[in-house]
Amino acid sequence: MLTPILRDALARSLRANGWTTGAAIPLETPRVAEHGDYATNLALLIAKDVKLPPRQVAEKLVAALDLGPDALEESSVAGPGFINFRLSLAALRNELIEIVNQGAAYGTWPARGTPPVLVEFVSANPTGPMNIVNARAGAVGACLVRLFRAAGMGADGEFYVNDMGRQAELLGASVMARFRERLGLQVAFPEEGYQGDYIAGIAAAIPEAEGRAAIVQGDTAWFRAFALERMLEGQQRDLAAYGVTFDRWSRESALHASGALEQTIAELDKRGHVYEQDGARWFRSTTFGDEKDRVLVRANGEPAYFLADIAYHLDKARRGYGRVLDLWGPDHHGHIKRVSAALEALGQPAGFFEVMIVQFVRLLSKGELVKMSKRAGEFITLTDLIEDVGADCAKFFFLMRSTSAHLDFDLDLAREQSSDNPAYYVQYAHARVASLVRVAGEKDLRPPTERGEQERLVGRLAEPEERALLRQLGQFPDIVLGAAEAEEPQRVTAYLAQVAGAFHQFYHHHRVVTEDVDLSRARLLLAQGTQQVIANGLGLLGVSAPERM
Repeated sequence: MLTPILRDALARSLRANGWTTGAAIPLETPRVAEHGDYATNLALLIAKDVKLPPRQVAEKLVAALDLGPDALEESSVAGPGFINFRLSLAALRNELIEIVNQGAAYGTWPARGTPPVLVEFVSANPTGPMNIVNARAGAVGACLVRLFRAAGMGADGEFYVNDMGRQAELLGASVMARFRERLGLQVAFPEEGYQGDYIAGIAAAIPEAEGRAAIVQGDTAWFRAFALERMLEGQQRDLAAYGVTFDRWSRESALHASGALEQTIAELDKRGHVYEQDGARWFRSTTFGDEKDRVLVRANGEPAYFLADIAYHLDKARRGYGRVLDLWGPDHHGHIKRVSAALEALGQPAGFFEVMIVQFVRLLSKGELVKMSKRAGEFITLTDLIEDVGADCAKFFFLMRSTSAHLDFDLDLAREQSSDNPAYYVQYAHARVASLVRVAGEKDLRPPTERGEQERLVGRLAEPEERALLRQLGQFPDIVLGAAEAEEPQRVTAYLAQVAGAFHQFYHHHRVVTEDVDLSRARLLLAQGTQQVIANGLGLLGVSAPERM
């Protein structure tokens, strides 16, 4: 990895000048390649402390910089005090060797030894099939777990099953009504019940004798339990087909049964944050900056969903997670402050609880909006989307934009198998390298596998397009780290598009299999490194890296 080397050199330069900094030394990749391979604003950050103009600080840092004879081609001061670095070809070539030899491990960082992060995502009510909003959250959440792990943070993914409350009751009542229809009995369908065909499908799967017995006994809970299990099985199956899995499926009903709600309110009460009014029990949420106090237990004795939410997050802390990241829809934005207030009241540290809002998705086909309505049963399911554009393309598209922005999903573009489709463009670059290696192998040309031979042959890589591609490949570990720390998966999709573009440029300008055996093998090594980085990046996205297309 190149950036740790640069940071170490800058740290030595700081010490040589008698300076220190308590913050991490920043490095970024300039958008314009002519400005260098890396840049830092370190001089601007410490200028006030060392009582010198930033540009003078930068010049002193550059003067004391020692990276060895083969690492840097140039280091220069620009503007008010930025330091730009242009790496030597030798450094870029050596990084290519590391890419090839590290293989699937390239881009991963050492374990930090800090408590793990729990990412809770999707957590859809089990009252309908997975839809495209769930699909976006699934793609983002699973990618974040992989990014955190690659960046050296322990991380787990969790799905919280809301199998209690009014929505679950409506699901059971809806299925019971459809079952009565199946038997030819009189039906009073719930006014706010679920109308989709999937409800009739669940009713059709009910063993007749068991369903009749439940009706005779007036056991509406039986229909709710049957429906919930069928829906949950379907959600798990659909998400698995999509390539999204979880380390744990946590149920709200299990939380209730464990006594966690009673323990939570008792702890809040012990700390002086609970009071009674109008027969209900309230949390003094305003003490912690919320706009109003919140009900914990209703006047009828039923716990509010808010209490279960607090208990669930407290359970996460007790399981040893140092930080929790929840992916919620925009309709839950108002819940953030109240949950944060409760966790603060219970003594959880600042930064323990974080919410990422995953904005809505609009499906477009032929330039027109595809309308969706869960309650009316007219919606595009996750299964529909996979059958239409494929899981790989769907996930890539969902990960191209910030989760804080609404997403227009162009179905027509997603169906295209051309360079206009960004998912296809990146996967095609991987497949092209695989094809190239196969063709070369038929001519007994293969990339070198011995390190000494690799070190000898990479010296043949000197063309501008080769350097541009080497530069892109060496940035992968920093892309991984930056995407994980900023919680921005879209950095990976954008980066992979750049790598694919750099490879296609190289391939367009230079033959790989030539009469010059050494040059051919050196370029095959470069192609192999490209293939590895693309495969590793696609793996973080949960997208396959095909050998043929």
